[in-house]
Amino acid sequence: MHHPDRPGVTIIPIHGKTPRLHDTAFIAPGSVLIGDIEIGPDSSIWYNCVLRADVSFIRIGARSNVQDGSVLHCDPPRPGDPDGSPLVIGDDVLIGHMAMVHGCTIHDRGFVGLGAIVMNKAVIGSDAMLAAGAMLTERKVMGPRELWAGRPAAKLRELNDAAIAGMRMGTAHYVENARAHAAAVAAASAARG
Repeated sequence: MHHPDRPGVTIIPIHGKTPRLHDTAFIAPGSVLIGDIEIGPDSSIWYNCVLRADVSFIRIGARSNVQDGSVLHCDPPRPGDPDGSPLVIGDDVLIGHMAMVHGCTIHDRGFVGLGAIVMNKAVIGSDAMLAAGAMLTERKVMGPRELWAGRPAAKLRELNDAAIAGMRMGTAHYVENARAHAAAVAAASAARG
């Protein structure tokens, strides 16, 4: 179950589906990836995340990051809901520590704050930010460049260019930092040999 190229990572095929991870994606030790998952180039999954795609699929684009302790899941098709609730995350998305992201869609450059909850069929628009601790309830749609906060989350305001530039810097930082951590993990693993 532990992958030789990815020390400390648990990868579990289920229902004939195995996670497909780009060679440049960083998956930190302690993470568990199950089932029908695709992760794109330069994306990073940080320590002790759980990505469980047993009943539908999880797709993560390029340069996105899922920070430590986050839980990602999806929901299966049901009567009246033939598509179910897959989890689709675009490029350059930032998902803060301990987030709970379930069966939703996050467009390119979307931002999920620390400890936030995103529920089935909710949508986070491009360059939009869900504040720390917020709960985006089922089927709620955040437009591009909107800031939403609260439990349940509601729109606070539009984001200005400075806020959006700040999110971009955060995403770029995680791409760089992931390279440093990948090297550190490889070195620690080799030392344990």
